[in-house]
Parts: sequence; C-alpha cells; structure tokens
Amino acid sequence: MSLVTTDNPPEFFISEAPVHTLSVLVNNKAGVLMRICQVFARRGYNIDSLVVSQGRDKQFSRMTIGISGDPAGLEQIILQVTKLVDVIHCVEHDSDHSVVKELLLVKFLVDKEDRTEALQIIDHYDGKTVDLTPTSMIAMINGESSKIDASLAMFSQFEIIETVRTGKVVMARSEKPT
Repeated sequence: MSLVTTDNPPEFFISEAPVHTLSVLVNNKAGVLMRICQVFARRGYNIDSLVVSQGRDKQFSRMTIGISGDPAGLEQIILQVTKLVDVIHCVEHDSDHSVVKELLLVKFLVDKEDRTEALQIIDHYDGKTVDLTPTSMIAMINGESSKIDASLAMFSQFEIIETVRTGKVVMARSEKPT
C-alpha cells in the first residue's frame, strides 16, 4: 500500500500557520503535562509537536511544545502556563536566538536499481541509513523543520511505508538559559 505518491506530495509536508516554539521547565511530577495541555485547549491552540524529557536534575523535566494559532493570544497562554503549579518557567523561543532541531525516521521501499539514488538523497541531507533490507531502507535525518520537510518531499518519489518524526527540541543560544 502506498502512503505517498510522486504526483501529489502529502499536504502534511507544508506548514502554513504561524508556528511558535515554547520551552517549559516543570517539576517532574504526574499530571503536569495534562494541566499544561488544558491551557492550550481552552485557548484554541493546537499542539503540533511535544517533546518531554527529564533534565540533568531528575526532579525537573523540560517540555518543548510546538504550537500553531493566533499570535495575539500567545502571551496570555505563556502567562497562564507560568502560573500553573509545578511550572518553573515558560518561554517562547525564536530561531534567531535558539537552536531548534527535529529528527525524522522514514521507511520506504527501494529496489536495487534505485538504491544509489536513495543513498544520494540521504547523503545530501546529511542523514544516515539505519536499516537496510533487500527491498526497503530506513533513513534518519535531523535538522530544522524546513530540512525535514524537504527531505520528505524528495523521499516521496519512493513508496514510503511509514514515517516517525520527533517534535522540535530547542536550546537557547549563548549563555541564556533555555
């Protein structure tokens, strides 16, 4: 079954709404994520990506939240999230003052004749082949969202079996805390 055709690239490759990246430092406790998600839902924001991981200090977790919605209400959301119990701080990051990366795993069918072309695409996007069988391949690409989108568009010439894409991870540049 083909999930992607070469004639019409999937619409999910294209991001049209303004996207905002928030970093939220929280106490590592049950229920914190649910309370934060409720703030976004009440304000009509969609969470496009969410990465949560334990920090260096195990009592804290870092959430990186990619959201789309009206920028006018964003400041209010940040204030409301910051006021929640167990939230240490919530900050919006822009690409000029932070490093933002994503990871993509894409599994696709590829025969022997097209394998060289697939490997060239992987190499072009500084990716790696993480699995290879006689009929399929899994590529790993990391970078900015636009790079991930572009690589997916190139891989669409093959029969994509499935994709797994992380949310954004972000870190403030320089000595500024994330």
